Amino acid sequence: MAEASSKDDLLQLIKRFGAYLTLKMSNFFPISLQNLDSRSVGAIAGFAVAIIFTWRLLRSSNGHQRQQPKRQMPAPSSSTSNVGLNSNEQSIPSGVCSSSEDLRAHNVVDEFFQPVKPTLGQIVRQKLSEGRKVTCRLLGIILEEYSPEDLQKRATVRSSVLEVLLEITKYCDLYLMETVLDDESEKRVLSALEDAGVFTSGGLVKDKVLFCSTENGRTSFVRQLEPDWHIDSNPEIITQLARFIKYQLHVAPIRHERSASNVFSSPSLEQFFGNI
Repeated sequence: MAEASSKDDLLQLIKRFGAYLTLKMSNFFPISLQNLDSRSVGAIAGFAVAIIFTWRLLRSSNGHQRQQPKRQMPAPSSSTSNVGLNSNEQSIPSGVCSSSEDLRAHNVVDEFFQPVKPTLGQIVRQKLSEGRKVTCRLLGIILEEYSPEDLQKRATVRSSVLEVLLEITKYCDLYLMETVLDDESEKRVLSALEDAGVFTSGGLVKDKVLFCSTENGRTSFVRQLEPDWHIDSNPEIITQLARFIKYQLHVAPIRHERSASNVFSSPSLEQFFGNI
């Protein structure tokens, strides 16, 4: 008898679960479900219940039973036991059980419909609007240094930008570029990028790190490459390229007014992609 009762309870719970799932899906897909007949909607709900949720429901139910502590009670007399059992059965309203079962079904469905957090790779592709070629300045964006004079002393890759940078190289044809004053600065930059592991992913090679002696040289590089996106910290270059490049990102500590509709701004490359 106890086993039959348990099966009936499970059947009722699955029925409530299916009804709520159908309602939830009608809210989630309002147009498509209106065009379906009741048999199609029932099939969708039944399939989702059978494949996705039933095993979780059974698992959570079994886990709950296992977690209940066992209490040993002295064996009561038969007359006392019968009286207590009848009293307990009468004291539990049927509405309470029904509400509890409905709540369990609702909670499982609500958990399934929670929004899924996108991965960094998905965010990069979305932010870049499916652009496949990107050019990016090094100073102040990839490197901690801010001037060509700094590169004559040292070159340091910003650790916070590495994850985003490597994700861009997986999806885009990336070119890094910078103005330098001597050959030693070039070697110093390449060594810093190599030590940081930028070239190990296979998406970026040393031949795609370009150097020039003037800011105008960098502008010329960008126009020749014709990228979908250019990332720079020099507002003058951003302005000059606005009518030639589809999208630009101006990286600056202080947010500037947009010089054009296709120019975006952010305090850092990683903040633009929300990776902070």
